[in-house]
This record gives sequence, C-alpha cells and structure tokens, in this order.
Amino acid sequence: MTIYVVDIEHTIHTCPAQPEPHPYDVRRTVVDVIPGGPCRAPVTVRCGGQTVQIPCRRHEPAKRQCGACRVIVTERTITTRTPNGTAA
Repeated sequence: MTIYVVDIEHTIHTCPAQPEPHPYDVRRTVVDVIPGGPCRAPVTVRCGGQTVQIPCRRHEPAKRQCGACRVIVTERTITTRTPNGTAA
C-alpha cells in the first residue's frame, strides 16, 4: 500500500448568504509518502499488435488492485483558521 500523509488547513468565514461558519478555502499539503513497492498482480493488455504488462493500479478499480498498488491517504493534522489568521 502506498500511504500518503497530508496536513489539511481549512479557512472559514461567514457571509450574508450563509451565516453559519463554513470553509471557503481548503489546502492539502503532502507531508510524507511511503511507497507500496512493485505491483504483485500486473495486468496483461493489448496495445496495437503487442501485449504489454502494466501495474494493476493503471487498469483495475481500487477494490481489485493488489496490496502494493492500493493508495491510503492519512490526515495528520486538520487546522481551521479564520481569514485574519486566528485559529477557530
């Protein structure tokens, strides 16, 4: 499994159309990537007159991918701020 560790920062505000605080800017920063390794179940496809093996992550939906090709996103921190920079 390839694991992506991300930090998320929400900037919230209120406006006349929606008086409840709501995010208007969401930023995600990739902090770390832990690679899953080579594909353990490559898929054979035909390309022109040739047969080629490609990693299953390029061909199969997520539930049918091998363990090395699956992707997991882990949220390390979630920060909520107001437009003036203070933490909410």
